[in-house]
Amino acid sequence: MKSVPVHEAVGMVLCHDMTRIVPGEYKGPAFRKGHVVTRDDIEPLLRIGKEHIYVLDLEPGQLHENDAARRIAEAAAGPGLTLSPVCEGRINLRAEPGLLCVNVQALARINAIDEVVLATLHTGQHIAAPRDVAGTRVVPLVIDEAKIARVEAICAENSPVIQVKPLRPLSVGVVTTGSEIYSGRIQDKFGPVIRDKFGALGSTVVGQRFVGDDPRATCAAIEAFLAEGAQMVVVTGGMSVDPDDQTPAAIRATGAEVVTYGAPTFPGVMFMLAYKGDVPIVGLPGCVMYYRASIFDLVVPRILAGERPTREDITALGHGGFCAGCPECRYPVCPFGK
Repeated sequence: MKSVPVHEAVGMVLCHDMTRIVPGEYKGPAFRKGHVVTRDDIEPLLRIGKEHIYVLDLEPGQLHENDAARRIAEAAAGPGLTLSPVCEGRINLRAEPGLLCVNVQALARINAIDEVVLATLHTGQHIAAPRDVAGTRVVPLVIDEAKIARVEAICAENSPVIQVKPLRPLSVGVVTTGSEIYSGRIQDKFGPVIRDKFGALGSTVVGQRFVGDDPRATCAAIEAFLAEGAQMVVVTGGMSVDPDDQTPAAIRATGAEVVTYGAPTFPGVMFMLAYKGDVPIVGLPGCVMYYRASIFDLVVPRILAGERPTREDITALGHGGFCAGCPECRYPVCPFGK
């Protein structure tokens, strides 16, 4: 940095904040570090006693923090994201509704570069309304351009590092098991919950079939929806290990490829995911009916975003999946209803 007369500082960049004080009325920043001095700034600077000011004297191969943040954000941001204006060296990435997807390995490589910061929300979250999901800046006021070039290279190799995938509207068939519901002894509570959940995600429940506890009837109901062109089938009830809970056996009987029966999440352990061709068949445990958020909200948005979750994706939910009864949660809006 160097000190220059204020009249000669037009076009130069301030090195630090400058405070304006009006006794009894105001104390705060008149100019922020990183501000580019204009001709209109000269008189206000003189009024706060700044006849000389410290400005950046950038050498070749150096970047101001604002320029560095902008280059990081532009390199990392993929579809579904917009960039905020730079503020005090920081830029936020704002998401449109959809599924937030972060390349966690690339993110770790970026943050391993000294003096570079790129922080995001947890990957795999459903973003229901526009919101900030990431932010970036560098630690010093001036940084070596070579470090930012390394960030850009990582982003180019792993593009996009951060993106938001839109959710596809699917037609969903619901099969509700249980003799107590089929016979009319108790009212179905699962159907309205599932309709509301899929409606909030932009998809439509096109029908609901009620069956008893016979796995053959459940299998036939699933196959009927598949024949009618349903793009997803959800089966509710009968997901536990009790002898009369036959839903997993019925899903297997369709010939579907089972991805998982069981998920390391509380609530949501007795969850099943299978595929018949490209059509997902989802077995939902009872917790989906009672909790505001559950395993449904962790997996179904991924499917609607066009992903095909693997067994490894499901087992990875174990880190942070013990959320029932936990007062803190890794999710800004806890998917487990806390």
